[in-house]
Amino acid sequence: MNTTTIEQDFREKVCRSVRIEKEGVKRYRVFTPFLFEDGDHLAIAMHQTETGWTLSDEGHTYMHLTYDLDEKDLQRGSRQKIITNALSFFNVEDRDGELVLPVPDERFGDALYSFVQALLKVTDISFLSRERTRSTFMEDFQTVLEEIIPNERRTFNWHHPNHDPHGRYTVDCRVNGMRYPLFIYALPNDDRTRDATISLLQFEKWNVPHRSIGIFEEQEGINRNVLARFSDICEKQFSSLGANQERIERYVKEQMQAAS
Repeated sequence: MNTTTIEQDFREKVCRSVRIEKEGVKRYRVFTPFLFEDGDHLAIAMHQTETGWTLSDEGHTYMHLTYDLDEKDLQRGSRQKIITNALSFFNVEDRDGELVLPVPDERFGDALYSFVQALLKVTDISFLSRERTRSTFMEDFQTVLEEIIPNERRTFNWHHPNHDPHGRYTVDCRVNGMRYPLFIYALPNDDRTRDATISLLQFEKWNVPHRSIGIFEEQEGINRNVLARFSDICEKQFSSLGANQERIERYVKEQMQAAS
């Protein structure tokens, strides 16, 4: 099938404004009207190989998303689920960051339609609502700690079995195996920060030995008075999760290696 026929099939199945231009050996650029949130066009190329034709984003989609998101955020939590489901539904392959769809049986229009839909679904992670983002933060918090702390040394949503059998004063993650267990709190907003402050004050009142860490989603967004009261009671804080992941990992491992 020649490129004129391919372009015609693209226009019939996808959009009348689709066009293709040759760029290099057996490589064509596919121009469509579909955009990222910031107005940039989706990047789509078409390659001719010995086994047939292939559509590719040449790694541009993930690269574009990392302008606003940490690359690691694309590989865990809700964002990873959205991406995985989108690629699976439209039979698009992820080849080390390059999204690829082989054209089946010279069905170029159908292939381009599926490929565009997959790329748009992947870019949907940029439109997560604030509530969805908070949910992602909590999932990311748990995922990060699961990677750092062995299963037998951590308990999520822990509460003191004797002082607090009903779980009114919880710890997002308790790390054991040291002289003083480590209490780690995930702090996406003012309310969670207030709750963590109250819990830490209660543990202090009960004389429960511990060390404490607070990990914020965005510390700059926390009310100054709420943050001040939390800072008085919490030993160590990190202003965000993504930008401080290596520091968090290093600090937590240092505490875990402390003499028991």
